[in-house]
Amino acid sequence: MNVEKLAEIVEEKRKALGMSMADVHKIAFPGTQSTAIQNLKRGTPPNLNTLSKLLEALGLEFYIGPPRTEPAPVTLLQDEPFDTVPRYDAASAAGNGVVNFDDPPIDYLAFSKTWLEQNGIHAGTCVLINVKGDSMEPSIYDGDLVMIDRRKKTIRTGRLYVFRDGDNGLRLKRLDIIPDTAIMLRSDNPKHPPEPRTGEAMNAISNGIVGEVIWSGHKWV
Repeated sequence: MNVEKLAEIVEEKRKALGMSMADVHKIAFPGTQSTAIQNLKRGTPPNLNTLSKLLEALGLEFYIGPPRTEPAPVTLLQDEPFDTVPRYDAASAAGNGVVNFDDPPIDYLAFSKTWLEQNGIHAGTCVLINVKGDSMEPSIYDGDLVMIDRRKKTIRTGRLYVFRDGDNGLRLKRLDIIPDTAIMLRSDNPKHPPEPRTGEAMNAISNGIVGEVIWSGHKWV
């Protein structure tokens, strides 16, 4: 590890963001008194945990090997660190729809880093979309916001997933696996009957998983 080069990269990024060393430390090590950057500039190599948090606070990636994820942009609100999660425009999620995650997001929402860590959520692998349709009521209503963890693509029975369903577009359903037989697309609203997928259609669902729904926000107006 070239400590001098590492210190140069950290300082260059810090200055480009217009952040003081104290600002960076508040994000990387909330509630503690840290001198990580000063130590780095003195030539003292940090441990891996300190280095990882320091780089994440600056929007830099600490990478050893696969899998790779994009670090979430971090912001300070009243001196507390928040990760920002991108929100994408989707025509629908509970019914038919299309969303292109390669396009720029329409905006970002900030979530407390402490809350995310407590719930085991890595903001850098998550996206937000709004739901359209009533098929998942009363769990999720039309217009609700859902957070999708794009790492979680292995289907676990009974969980909520956003997936691509051929000509039906992007959908949000509870998925049940009947081993070696079928995948059942299940709505929480009893007005919408279960939809079995077998054969190639079943494989298409498995291969079309966008991610698991891990959080939703309901609006009351």
